[in-house]
Amino acid sequence: MIIAFDFDGTLADTYWCIEEAFKRALQKRCRWLPGKALWAKLLTKIELQFERPTFGGHKKKTKVPFFLRTKFFETWFEERAKLTKPIDDSPELLRRLKEEGHTVISFSAEDFIDGMKARRLKMMGIYDLFDDVIVFGHEMTLDEAFKLVREKYGDEIFIWVDDKPWRFIGHGDENTEYVWYYFPFTAKFIEKKRERLALIPHLHIIRDLWSIFDVIENVERGKHF
Repeated sequence: MIIAFDFDGTLADTYWCIEEAFKRALQKRCRWLPGKALWAKLLTKIELQFERPTFGGHKKKTKVPFFLRTKFFETWFEERAKLTKPIDDSPELLRRLKEEGHTVISFSAEDFIDGMKARRLKMMGIYDLFDDVIVFGHEMTLDEAFKLVREKYGDEIFIWVDDKPWRFIGHGDENTEYVWYYFPFTAKFIEKKRERLALIPHLHIIRDLWSIFDVIENVERGKHF
């Protein structure tokens, strides 16, 4: 099977440190600026607005405002990467899946800075654990990224693991199994609109990444949670 993982909020907790990363970036890039702690809080609130879901969206390429493609935000991403914590010993999970013969893919949206997602995967030490790294957003739409997966790996069962289930809506095909990894930070967005989950066929919900092995077993048996 093809097992595809999102990064932020799925394989790694990159949300807890957003404000701290802004503090560090401000210290490095804006030493002259007074009230850095307050600026970090403000920037955090702005960043969190970008995390809000677009149900049934992701049909187009992302155009990033110029002010988000600066050295400051590059530094912020680097500091955020340094503070990132793996979820549920995810590196070992990736190794185990590969040992069992699965094709393991990183399948996630690009950051504000081109190439930054790959850099963060490398900083966490998991880039080389993937058979492929596919990033959508800037150069490819989500649909184009999925089409690329099919061109490379055929119609094998595609198990898509993401903490943002709104991405599933309107994407994938009949051989796609959708796995919502319940990550509290992003789950709050869907909890208020749980009826939208009915739009996702073949949906599995897990609260521990290692439960992916239960999903695989159930898929092989033709069952769904």
